[in-house]
Amino acid sequence: MRRLSRKKALNFVKELDAFPKVPESYVETSATGGTVSLVAFTAMALLAFFEFFVYRDTWMKYEYEVDKDFSSKLRINIDITVAMRCQFVGADVLDLAETMVASDGLQYEPVVFELSPQQRLWHRTLLLVQNRLREEHSLQDVIFKSVMKGGPTALPPREDDPTQPLNACRIHGHLYVNKVAGNFHITVGKAIPHPRGHAHLAALVSHETYNFSHRIDHLSFGEEIPGILNPLDGTEKVCTDHNQMFQYFITIVPTKLETYKVSADTHQYSVTERERVINHAAGSHGVSGIFMKYDVSSLRVLVTEQHMPLWQFLVRLCGIIGGIFSTTGMLHGLVGFCVDVVCCRFKLGVYKPKGISLLDGHVNSKTHLLSENNEH
Repeated sequence: MRRLSRKKALNFVKELDAFPKVPESYVETSATGGTVSLVAFTAMALLAFFEFFVYRDTWMKYEYEVDKDFSSKLRINIDITVAMRCQFVGADVLDLAETMVASDGLQYEPVVFELSPQQRLWHRTLLLVQNRLREEHSLQDVIFKSVMKGGPTALPPREDDPTQPLNACRIHGHLYVNKVAGNFHITVGKAIPHPRGHAHLAALVSHETYNFSHRIDHLSFGEEIPGILNPLDGTEKVCTDHNQMFQYFITIVPTKLETYKVSADTHQYSVTERERVINHAAGSHGVSGIFMKYDVSSLRVLVTEQHMPLWQFLVRLCGIIGGIFSTTGMLHGLVGFCVDVVCCRFKLGVYKPKGISLLDGHVNSKTHLLSENNEH
């Protein structure tokens, strides 16, 4: 009984075979078929090889949500060099609520404004990268995926001892501010807080010494991540007049970066620049200095690194192999059909005349026998 049931099961499975086996004696091979098969297998191998590289690659996915974090502090990372002596300039932050933020985290370092040859080469390279980023926005994905690998974006130290006098001031460090709109500015004189805001001691500084030519080596918001370039990194402005104002209007977007190498809370920003000469007689009022007015967006960007699943790679691989195999088979049959038609070698029913002639001979022989029998 068990053998019978096993035989029935095997027969049932055989009947379900969707791939019937054709005896080799029924298969006819040809040179053209072999050539087409060779081309098809080569195309399968190449496409499967390239598909494997697509499977290994990753891409960045961008999602947006409302930023619900209002209580945390916003970190500002600053590295700016101003072409004035440190005792003549002061930097501070005043937010929308007229709250002055202490600038204890900033350091004032006397330096030479002119860069050394190696620093100038680094600065030009940074500007070239920034220009490419403005033209090719997809390069930002490459930077996101290569974070922690790239070098720091800060200006490298001088490789020589300067012989020039220290005519500039490097203001660098970080500040923690509220997540509201504010104004970070560098102007003449040190800041003095008072109940209605703050003031700068600029009366003791001569107007002839005003020179707000500056270079922004680094300006970022949030957690500082090596390898990330910001829009204002490498910006250099040279004054054409003593009383000149430089304004930067910055829109900050909180960003959550999730890659296979790093997970960090950082911020991206866009910036609009404006500069003008202060001339009260001509109606251009204001205060000389560098003013960075920033505002925080209410949206948050989630940037995650995505990878193709294994099952999707296998499906695409099967589609490539099966599609090429079927397509080349159909093309081979179509080309063979066209060649037979053009070369007059396509003869439908070639055995039909022979069958008819044999039948006619058989009928004629029977008629002849019948006539002989009738005579006898």
